[in-house]
This record gives sequence, C-alpha cells and structure tokens, in this order.
Amino acid sequence: MSSPLQNLVKIISEGVETLESAYDKDGRSFPSLNDPFTPTPLDGNTKLRATAQVVAAAAAQLLATVRAPVETLQDYTPGMYTSAALGIVVESNVADILKAAGPEGMHVKEIAAEAGIEATYLARIIRYLAIRHVFREVTPNVFANNRISSLLIKAKSLHEIRADPDARYDGALAAAFVGHFCDEDLSSIPYLSSFLHDPKGAAAPFNMHLGRPTRMWEWFEEAGNTWRARRFAATMKGVSEGYPPSIFTDGIDWKSFKKDGVVVDIGGSIGTVTLLLAQAFPHLRYVVQDLDKVIVEAHKFWQTSYPEAIASGLVTLQPHDFFNPQPIKGAAVYFMRTILHDWPETDVHRILTAIRAAAGPSSKLVVFDYLMPYACENTKGPSVSGPPVVPAPLLPNAGPGMDIFISMVDMHMMNLLGGQERTVDEFAVLGKATGWKLEAVKPGPMVTVVFTPDSIPS
Repeated sequence: MSSPLQNLVKIISEGVETLESAYDKDGRSFPSLNDPFTPTPLDGNTKLRATAQVVAAAAAQLLATVRAPVETLQDYTPGMYTSAALGIVVESNVADILKAAGPEGMHVKEIAAEAGIEATYLARIIRYLAIRHVFREVTPNVFANNRISSLLIKAKSLHEIRADPDARYDGALAAAFVGHFCDEDLSSIPYLSSFLHDPKGAAAPFNMHLGRPTRMWEWFEEAGNTWRARRFAATMKGVSEGYPPSIFTDGIDWKSFKKDGVVVDIGGSIGTVTLLLAQAFPHLRYVVQDLDKVIVEAHKFWQTSYPEAIASGLVTLQPHDFFNPQPIKGAAVYFMRTILHDWPETDVHRILTAIRAAAGPSSKLVVFDYLMPYACENTKGPSVSGPPVVPAPLLPNAGPGMDIFISMVDMHMMNLLGGQERTVDEFAVLGKATGWKLEAVKPGPMVTVVFTPDSIPS
C-alpha cells in the first residue's frame, strides 16, 4: 500500500509528465525558471493549468510534510520581509531597470544608481528574493530577471514612469497587484490583532491604521493618492479580464426568462457584464445601477460600445446607492458581481434586505463572487454542484490553485474593508437572515450563487 508521501510524489511525477508531454507535442520545452516570462499558446489551456495547480499543491504539501515543522514556521512567520522586499523592488523599478540587461544581468551598483537605493542594501533585498526564486543572481552581486521577476516589469518605459508617476502602474497587472498588497495591506496588517481583539468601532484594520473611518475607496480620492487609485484600478482591471465571459453568460439559464424580463445589475460600475448579457440575450431588458459619478462614465462607455442599446431601451443606466430602497420592483433577476465581499456583515444585510423588499415572488438574486473553500470535506451543508475531484492525500477542498488565492483574498478583505469571502454554508445563512433561500451554487473560478425569495425575517 502506498504511503501518503509516495502518493504525493506520484501526483507530482504524473503531473510533470503530462505538462512536459503537452509542451513537447507543441514543439516546446517547459519554460525555464531562469528565463523571462514569454507567453505561449499553451498558457490558456485550462486543463494544463489545472494540472500545474495540482502539482504545485502536492509539492507544497510534500514540503510541509517532509521538512521539520519548526522550519515551516520559520518560513511562514517572517513573511512580512517578503512582502516588504517585493514592495521595494516594484516601487524602485528594479525589474524595469534589469529589462535591458538581458540574461547577463547588471551589477547591483548600476541597479542601485538607477533605483536610488544604497547598493549594499539593495543587494540584500534582491538576493533575499532571488533565494526565493524571484530574480536570479548570475554571479556575485550581478542580478537578472527570471520568469517570475519579469512579470514585475511595468507597461511603461522608465522614462515614461518618471515623467508621469501617477500613471506608472497603468496596464501593469502583476506590478500593480504586488504594489497594492505591499503598500495598503502591509501598512494595515500590524493592526489585525488589535482589530480582532477590540475593533473600537473600526470597520477594518485599515481604518485603525488611518485613525479614521474613511473607506479605502474614499481614501483613494484624497489628494496625493491618485497614483494609488490608478494602481488599484489596474489591479482590478487585470483580475477582471482574467475571467471568461462564460461565468456570466452561462451562470444561469438566461434564455428561460420571459421576453422583456428586467435584469438589474446592482453596483454594476459602467456595465461591462451587462454588455455581455445584452449582446447574448437581447430578449431581456437591463438596468445598470451605480453611484452618480460612475453612471456619468457609464454613459460614455455605452456610447462607444453599444449606443443603440441605450437608444432602444434595451439598457437603462440608473444612479442608485444599493443601501437605499431598490427602485426596480419585481425584476426577473437582480445580480451583483464581487460586491458582497467588499462589505462588513451588517452592511451586507442592508444591501440584501433592500433587494428583498423590492423582489417579486419569482425574482431571483444572482451573486457572482468567490467561494471560500473548507480545508476538509463538507458532507452536511449545502452542496456545490460538480466539485473538482482532488486526488488524495491533498486537502479535499483546498490547496490547489484558486483556493489558495481565495483564502488570501479573504484576509485581504478583512484587512482593508472588513469584508469576507464566504463558504457555501455562510451564503445559506446570509440568505436566510435577509429573506432569501439558497437555490444553487455553480462552481467555477468565480461561483454563481442563486437565491430565490424566502420569508422575510421578523
């Protein structure tokens, strides 16, 4: 009988064989960690990505199993140094400086002169990351980009970055993602313990860090934070573009709704998801709701993207604050995309209660959001249709790929916004508390949670 260690090795071995065979069939070698990232046609292969995620999960579990437990704690505990180091190299444009150096690399004295950091300090920062496979030390004190660090190269040249620093993260998903987490998150996380023990009325550790109740969105609009707002927008844009449109078009059976049934996109920003739905299912009528200033931008977006939709009444743009009573009564569908995880529980109750008060007997509430996995099997709560099969001895519902990402996002939400990612049971409890019954949960990189009206709690 195989041992857990042998099973983990088997998962890794078989997965690696699958990956290398696919690349070999395509006339390629599997990418080297030492080379800068270069996109290939295989990057979008969902089956290969899933295989790679399982291999990575097995490798991580193997490492956690075989090394001394104290070594794992010694690895995890000082994680703030990794965050700080990544933040430093991103803000100092180290990957951008190294771009021109190529595989031969550049001496740290030259890098330091461009970055504005004393060379001996910068060498220690880059070497710390190189030991963790971010950057490559070619020869002593000579560094080059590798497959991971090359993702930190921004979309703009060094000249453009220095000429317009507010725009330095535009179009740079990975650099923006790292910069955001290593700035706003890293500054707020020291307050997490205090927040958990006694929040003192603060919505999140971020507010304890600020010393005031300002939400992150409002703080972005303050003087001096324009570049942070643009960095966050670049992060969100990149994340959103990574999800296939089928999440929204196939989330529920839109064709089953009667002609001219009303679909309300609550907090829909400029209406990018509604655009997908309106083009695919023109027999319905759509309302995009968001705050006044967002709707102003939405008008510009629709005039460029699909002006006849507004002119014909297929799509209506409506200013609305989702904490206020919902003006559209008895819609066929009310839907939200990554809204609920942004807000503390009391605010989420207000949002869903306002929708429930407007809903008709046959209305549906559809929530496109992340699903927080358990690190064990869940046999008693509501089921998620068609869960992926994870080979033993990997954690049943956590470990591979997206589950690690979602658990990180959950901490991120708690830290900056007082929000959370929810388990399937927590979605059911949330619905029950606000007059909704959980009908179905469709799995995917972003799940579709469907509610139907239930009795309104007294």
